[in-house]
Amino acid sequence: MKALIFVEKKDGSPVGASLELFSAAQALGAEAVAVSVAPAEGALMEDVITDAVAKKAQECGADLVLLAATPIGKLVCARIAARIGAGSVNDAIALACEDGKLQVTRPVYGGTIQETLQVETKAAVVSVRGASYPAPETVPDIEELSSDAELRAKVVELIAEAGEAVNLEDAKVIVTGGRGIGSEENLGLCKELAEVLGGAVGGTRPVIENGWLPRVQQVGQSGKIVAPELYIACGVSGATQHISGMSGSKYIIAINKDEEAPIFSIADLGIVGDVKKILPLMIEEFRKKKA
Repeated sequence: MKALIFVEKKDGSPVGASLELFSAAQALGAEAVAVSVAPAEGALMEDVITDAVAKKAQECGADLVLLAATPIGKLVCARIAARIGAGSVNDAIALACEDGKLQVTRPVYGGTIQETLQVETKAAVVSVRGASYPAPETVPDIEELSSDAELRAKVVELIAEAGEAVNLEDAKVIVTGGRGIGSEENLGLCKELAEVLGGAVGGTRPVIENGWLPRVQQVGQSGKIVAPELYIACGVSGATQHISGMSGSKYIIAINKDEEAPIFSIADLGIVGDVKKILPLMIEEFRKKKA
């Protein structure tokens, strides 16, 4: 099997989820070729990626094209597949090969169950969820592609959303505020703790919908899928849609005054109590440790 890996970049550096694709290809025993795509002035990046990756896949005879399941990765997955006549699957968490057929496992129904699909076409294009595979010890050479395709859409202006600099997917520590945090003012405690720990701040859907954080900082099935080394859930009840977005975290601390909150079922350490009283104590203790 020959795999073509698309390495997505942000600010000139590969995103972590893209690098994990090398481990996915290795687990399949596939021969891997890695590419990135240079931006084209005035063009939509998804158009450029689709054109450049599809041409490279046909040129090298790839049986499998792997992309990270980022917003742009999931967007171009089916488009590349249509260009090369392949099957496509988004948001995979595991890949296997049985009897020469690619088997793809992915979560469905908000992560409550998993389904395994078999790709019947000769080639496949698959986006893989971050933290499904470990990052490789070494990264092979990455060829940079470009596209000279005729533009179907033109970028007139780019407007950066507030909080766009926050990269939750690559953060080693995430402190997330939920509905139980109570107010935007109380969310400041999450931000303060994250700052002390050198981490990033996330929010559940209610926090985002209240306008307390930008949408790019939402953690969950409809937001970012994250897997930091430490995840601290503050006032988060643990809805299925949220848990499916952070259950891959290495160590989870949950703080909630409801001892029956579902978040405690996946937490390594649970603290039953008022988050507004507990967070100041944690901030003080961590500051002492750092000092």
